[in-house]
Amino acid sequence: MSTFAGKAVAVTGAGTGIGYALCRAFADAGATVALNDIDPQLCQRAARQINEAVGTERVHPYAGDIADVAAIRTLFQRFVASTGRLDIAIANAGITNYGAFLTATPEDVDRLMAVNLRGSFFTAQTAARLMIEAHIPGRIVLMSSVTGIQAHLNLGGYGITKAGLRMMAKNIALEVGHYGITTNAISPGAVLTERTLQDDPHYEANWAGVTPVGRVGYVEDIVAAALYLASPEARHVTGQTLVVDGGWTIQSPLPAAHPELPGHSSSEEGTDAN
Repeated sequence: MSTFAGKAVAVTGAGTGIGYALCRAFADAGATVALNDIDPQLCQRAARQINEAVGTERVHPYAGDIADVAAIRTLFQRFVASTGRLDIAIANAGITNYGAFLTATPEDVDRLMAVNLRGSFFTAQTAARLMIEAHIPGRIVLMSSVTGIQAHLNLGGYGITKAGLRMMAKNIALEVGHYGITTNAISPGAVLTERTLQDDPHYEANWAGVTPVGRVGYVEDIVAAALYLASPEARHVTGQTLVVDGGWTIQSPLPAAHPELPGHSSSEEGTDAN
């Protein structure tokens, strides 16, 4: 667990769920971590909880809206000014906007694109520039989704953004590879988090029943994929999307008891939808 000792890692959308677990894992592995969330109080609390758990102050809160490009740049500049380096950036921040294609509003779509696509794009760009300036062969990880592979009813806009992140990983990898920087994406399947359990109290059983390995995904599964892609062992892996779904996209059935999705976003934090 000393793989990331001395490394500086930034994770967006990390107040809860997958992002929080990523910050905890990197802190456990010895890294200095910038924990970002749109909610300042949640951001502070999450960083404090992880620091208490690891027994030292390795995680530092940086509140801000990832849809705001100036805020992204300021966040990273402040972190690098503190640490002197940036080795790994994980663009985890995203929102889930449920709703039918025919009733989507411009405001809904603009916010979805601003956070999920523009926010991830400029997170990656800001990180890459800092890595290049410091001659650091860094790692950039984007958080996509199986909804960017298979169409989901009432998740069209969200799925389009997640499909875009897969192509984003390819294009960024092509442009920054000669600097030694790798860029990859992770596509989680159904993952049990506070938010998905809130949407469906039977989420774990429902999705276990339609996943070939017979269980739902857990945040630890996504963390393991991110740790690999951020590690020296993945130095020759770039422009790829690692699907972590227990085999669900082989056939992609929905649970018989899958509840009707709400007509609005239930998350302004990390990417926790399937």
